[in-house]
Amino acid sequence: MTILSIVLQVLLGIMFTFFGIALLARMKPVMDILEPLHIPDWFRKVAAVVELIGGISMLLSVWNANFALFGGIWLTITMIVAIALHFRVKQPVQSSLPAIIAGLLSITALVINI
Repeated sequence: MTILSIVLQVLLGIMFTFFGIALLARMKPVMDILEPLHIPDWFRKVAAVVELIGGISMLLSVWNANFALFGGIWLTITMIVAIALHFRVKQPVQSSLPAIIAGLLSITALVINI
């Protein structure tokens, strides 16, 4: 495991764990992002759990590479869904840039650990 992969996995782990907690806590900046997507409250809770699973998997991947494979696939699929939601409501590409970047980082973490 290289320094790059460890840094990337920890970065993704912290980022997705934070956003999962922020979704569960209904933090205003995160809720402002979700508002134009018109998703039901149950979906927000599911998204929070999904992001927590992905974030924790990436943090655990520092000790076990299998978690990096799982987390990379899990988070890539999660970001594809996030991007699709942004395009579904016809938001500008700029609004989906965080999801696009997180998806690319997730794919990178996956490829590095294959």
